[in-house]
Amino acid sequence: MKIYNELQLAKELMKFPSVTPVDAGTINFLAKKLRSIGFKCKILEFKSKNSKSIKNLYARLGKTRPNFCYAGHTDVVPPGNLKDWTVNPFKPAVKGNYLIGRGANDMKASIACFVTAVSKLKDKKFKGSISLLITGDEEGMAINGTKRVVEYLKKKKEKIDFCLVGEPTNRNKLGEMMKIGRRGSITGYLTVHGVQGHVAYPHDANNPAPVMVKILNEIENIKLDKGTKNFQPSNLEITRINIENTADNVIPPKASATFNIRFNNQHSSSSLKRKLNNIFRKICKKNKCSFKISYTVSGEAFITTPNQTTKMILNTIRNITKIKPKLSTSGGTSDARFIRKISPCVEFGLVGKTMHKIDEAVSVRDLKRLTNIYKNILENYFK
Repeated sequence: MKIYNELQLAKELMKFPSVTPVDAGTINFLAKKLRSIGFKCKILEFKSKNSKSIKNLYARLGKTRPNFCYAGHTDVVPPGNLKDWTVNPFKPAVKGNYLIGRGANDMKASIACFVTAVSKLKDKKFKGSISLLITGDEEGMAINGTKRVVEYLKKKKEKIDFCLVGEPTNRNKLGEMMKIGRRGSITGYLTVHGVQGHVAYPHDANNPAPVMVKILNEIENIKLDKGTKNFQPSNLEITRINIENTADNVIPPKASATFNIRFNNQHSSSSLKRKLNNIFRKICKKNKCSFKISYTVSGEAFITTPNQTTKMILNTIRNITKIKPKLSTSGGTSDARFIRKISPCVEFGLVGKTMHKIDEAVSVRDLKRLTNIYKNILENYFK
């Protein structure tokens, strides 16, 4: 079996300008590398109405269970102004013991570490299987990526016994944090309809602006909960307020606002919708306005209850980094929200301090240590 080097493989992956939804050849390249170390690879391309076609990969080494899966994504966010970078973001280079380039920590280098870890396993005849679920649609709409692959695996009755998502989970030092769940995310798009009219004759109109202000004030001050042992308190943020009015002497016919709630497992998207809709209905009725509301749910809150595998992963990380990871559910959403429907999963990857930034970078030392962590996790899992 060929043995890879995590730094070299990370560089090769990062050379592909795979800005969502463009694959740029990344999935085929990775499949070729995995086949060379014994994986059977299935490239899954999905497309749906009003969205771009996305290439995904499911690769498996072995035929029996348990099946330990690593999940990640090869797509990256746009690099921004190339002149602001000290290196070409798609011609990665090492400077001062840091690998610089787009995807350095989010998250092509993590994929390189896992593939290298598998290639370095001493016991190639472990009892079970190792698989990779790789998408090209994590940074985008996430419609034709991991969500569709999970549906495909369920249809094929492919079982995953445990999944490690390689997202960057550490803020400053490798080993600080392992994620065992994520908050849910719901975005609301609210429009309040009044009656347009002349500002000098308000009795002939019904201004929706102060009604919207009352609504936003009430939902902004809602105390949804106090948090739990594993989750911080749920939080609502108003992200946009808009009144499309070009004249200063006209009472507008409508006012719009957008808000987002990151919520813990004391709520569901359905329960939050009911709570909010009651508020909108009450205030609009009192002020003789109507409203229209629509929602987008990015994911529900979930947690993987710590078990023997979780504890083994935590101890492996601690043994190598000399830091005991904090078990966390903080941060935004990740593709774990789809995978958790078919498998328990945790997240652990590189330091994400520079992710999505100019000169995204990762410590070369951390690459070696993460490879070692992933390798030891696999060896301990298949003992």
